[in-house]
Amino acid sequence: MNADDGIDEGRRTVMKALAIGATAGGLATVGSAPAAAQSTDLSGWFSNVSNVDGVVDETGKSEVTVKVGVQANNGAFGFGPVAVRVDPGTKVVWKWTGEGTPHNVVAEDGSFSSDMISEAGATFSHTFESAGVTKYACVPHKAMGMKGAVIVGDAEVTVPSASGSSGSSSDGGSGTDTGGDGTAAGGEFVEPDYEGWFDNVGNFDGTVDKTGQDEVTIKVGAEGNGGPFAFSPAAVRVDPGTKVVWEWTGKGGQHNVSGETHDFESPMQGSQGDTYALKLDGQGVVKYACTPHQAAGMKGAVVVGNPAGAASGATGIDLFQTSLWGLAGAIVAAPFVASEIVARRRRKDEDDEHRRPPTHPAD
Repeated sequence: MNADDGIDEGRRTVMKALAIGATAGGLATVGSAPAAAQSTDLSGWFSNVSNVDGVVDETGKSEVTVKVGVQANNGAFGFGPVAVRVDPGTKVVWKWTGEGTPHNVVAEDGSFSSDMISEAGATFSHTFESAGVTKYACVPHKAMGMKGAVIVGDAEVTVPSASGSSGSSSDGGSGTDTGGDGTAAGGEFVEPDYEGWFDNVGNFDGTVDKTGQDEVTIKVGAEGNGGPFAFSPAAVRVDPGTKVVWEWTGKGGQHNVSGETHDFESPMQGSQGDTYALKLDGQGVVKYACTPHQAAGMKGAVVVGNPAGAASGATGIDLFQTSLWGLAGAIVAAPFVASEIVARRRRKDEDDEHRRPPTHPAD
């Protein structure tokens, strides 16, 4: 069933049951005072959402647009507006910005679900037929705070206020979230605890800020640790969704880039200009090393977002390769896979050539 068709069959059955129950209850309690309206507390749902600002009143409109991928939660990981109030029968259209992608829109109660979408201008819609509160999220970025809510009709909700406290309202308050330690999730950068990772790294000099860039390059085989055995910068901070490119200098022999905290590994390469790239999404610290030179101090780290200052539970890294496959957790970009296959075939051909018995020219 298309999302625009409204309530699915399961929900229709529930609505019928509720209607029957309401009728029976009405007959049994004629003349009694009406029950007080129940309020839905959204404070917990929005506890790690940095751009929640009360409930935006969009009643009186037949169609309302919510942007997907607005700046929030340390990157383009927000819905805008986060919480919106509409009339029953209103069509809500989610429109992708094309930033921080891919994203999807999935209702917590299972009533609607979009595809994973990256294209700017793409849309998904759902018509809300009955009064109530529907919570939804972008599944891959939910832990980061990419969540929203649609309030239909006069349902009362409790939302965080501007000061960080909560208040019950039918038109919403305003507010931003804070981390578990009181630090704003999108606030001042907090240097991570690398837990001794850089103790033997001669060229480590703190975390270099490379935020605000779509692509960041790290040199492989830079001078350090007694020779060309360093990554430069050793530690770098990037925004979520940034493409990180490791580029070989051609010095120090063969090097690779192998994840210590996450599962990825480049081929062993040694030519100047060789590259390996990953798109790092989410929020956290990615430690890595050159396997043959790790003991010498050839280690590095990429800090994505502001994990030390994030709300509790709002960290986690997704790795996206930068070419053909496009799968979360992909290891090596396809051009490198292709080059490695070619190299292996060449080595196999050479081995086969060496194994062949010598041939003698005919007398």
